[in-house]
Amino acid sequence: MQFTAAQLAQFINATIQGESTIQVSSFGKIEEATPGQLSFLANPKYEEYLYTTNASIIIINADYVLKQPVAATLLKVPNAYTAFATLLNIYQQLEKDQQVGIEQPSYIHASSTIGLHAYVGAFAYIGKQVIVGNHCKIYPHTYIGNNVTIGNHVTLQAGVKIYDNCVLGNHITIHSGTVIGSDGFGFAPQPDGTYVKVPQIGNVVIQDHVEIGANAAIDRATIGSTLIKSGAKLDNLIQIAHNVEVGNQTVIAAQVGISGSTKLGNNVMIGGQAGIVGHIHLADGTRVNAQSGVSKSTKPNAALTGSPAGDFTHMLRSQAIAKRLPELELRIKALEQALAAK
Repeated sequence: MQFTAAQLAQFINATIQGESTIQVSSFGKIEEATPGQLSFLANPKYEEYLYTTNASIIIINADYVLKQPVAATLLKVPNAYTAFATLLNIYQQLEKDQQVGIEQPSYIHASSTIGLHAYVGAFAYIGKQVIVGNHCKIYPHTYIGNNVTIGNHVTLQAGVKIYDNCVLGNHITIHSGTVIGSDGFGFAPQPDGTYVKVPQIGNVVIQDHVEIGANAAIDRATIGSTLIKSGAKLDNLIQIAHNVEVGNQTVIAAQVGISGSTKLGNNVMIGGQAGIVGHIHLADGTRVNAQSGVSKSTKPNAALTGSPAGDFTHMLRSQAIAKRLPELELRIKALEQALAAK
């Protein structure tokens, strides 16, 4: 696909500086781009490449002041990074729209319905009473269990597993290897030291505009629903236990584990490898630093770090003091010796 500078400018409401009819057909990093490619400049660290790049079109911030002439056509926008992301999304959607139809071999139960302009890849399995909405992309080796409901514009990458009775909203992307609706970790200890499995009869509900990375596991509820609310973004290798609720616009980085029945508020941010115990509530706006261990509920807009996690500023002060402990030990010994000598 080829686009002129004038066409791209319409997509992102840009002002054109240079040749409006010049065409591009792909994207490139500003330091490596070749003629016929579109690039962008958002990070000042790459400013030098603006004057040497071979890219045909470059997106830059409207307030950027040129230090010397630029050979490429410039598209000036308020935020170059956001504009570039917008064009990437448009390009990706155009590519996806070309994939339609049902590949064989695949299995779709006769009681299930597939919406308009959908794509089902080879070796996909779709069980009984499944509803798949319009413009969905179900890639090869995906498994969708019985009674699953999937909204419009949902993408399930290769190898995604959706267990029975789960509900997915609209504009959702789930990446390869992720499992939605696996059993929660529920076992009742017995007097003889053995464990009896507690049946997990709930489901997982994922609301609109959620993206979930690769190889994540979101467990079904024991009773009721594990809930991922609108706009949440989950990275790779995340464990969400049974009956957890993840709030609107919450972002969670890789390798985070959240124990059962914990509730995350809206706009919560959790860094990589953090662990959250069960049955607590992280209030709206809570920020958890990477590798922290959170064991208590929080107040709105709390910032936490450490294990056990504490107030971010307080913990930084404690760390600074801890680094001085060898020096303080020597000073104390010197004082003790001085007192003993009197």
